[in-house]
Amino acid sequence: MKRLLGLILLVSSFMLNAQSNSELIKHYEAYYKQMKAQGDVQGIINGMTHLNLLAPSQARIDTLAYLYMSEGKYMQALNTIGIKKNATDSDIAIEVKALSLKSVKQPELAIEFFEEMFKRQPNALIAYELAELNLQTQKIAEAEKHITYGLANSKDDMKKAFYEQQTPYEVSLKAAFMYLNALVIYNKDTKTNIDAAVDVLDETLKIAPNFNLIQITKNELLRQKQVMQAQAAQPKK
Repeated sequence: MKRLLGLILLVSSFMLNAQSNSELIKHYEAYYKQMKAQGDVQGIINGMTHLNLLAPSQARIDTLAYLYMSEGKYMQALNTIGIKKNATDSDIAIEVKALSLKSVKQPELAIEFFEEMFKRQPNALIAYELAELNLQTQKIAEAEKHITYGLANSKDDMKKAFYEQQTPYEVSLKAAFMYLNALVIYNKDTKTNIDAAVDVLDETLKIAPNFNLIQITKNELLRQKQVMQAQAAQPKK
């Protein structure tokens, strides 16, 4: 009799917990929906966190990580989703890992995920990211490969934003690729290729006169050239 009573109490406890869990899920689904309606991002994150605790799923983990990334909370995004590459990763998961790793200054790790993005959906915007990251890590041949693709596949309506000024600005994606191409030319031989790189920068300014970073880079290259010329002109001891 005692065993039967214990079994009944145990079953009743499971039923109450299941009912309570179901009610909590409904509550946080409603909460999540309301936060979305109000545009309260932190509320949306809180709601999704609770839902994932109550009823975990990879889709909810991916969504939560994407929300963190969208708010510039890149470490939280990576802590949520991890940095391991999985064959089952969704497109959202790959994007979150790629952009978050890039943002926390881990270009070597980010490249792997941008390559997967490019494999799944090749386009010039992803090629730009790959070209830039490979240039940062001194993989010049890889950078050049993606620049060639980008120059061939950039559309007139594609833009790239730059933020080195107090006020951000946009230039055509083609101009952005031309800028990277100038950097590749320079990096192939930093002593003899300055003039060739500057020529490409000048060509880029013709199609993007507002490209402030071009002028900054050009001035620096010309400064380096003057230093080298001054050193070469000094009498040898």
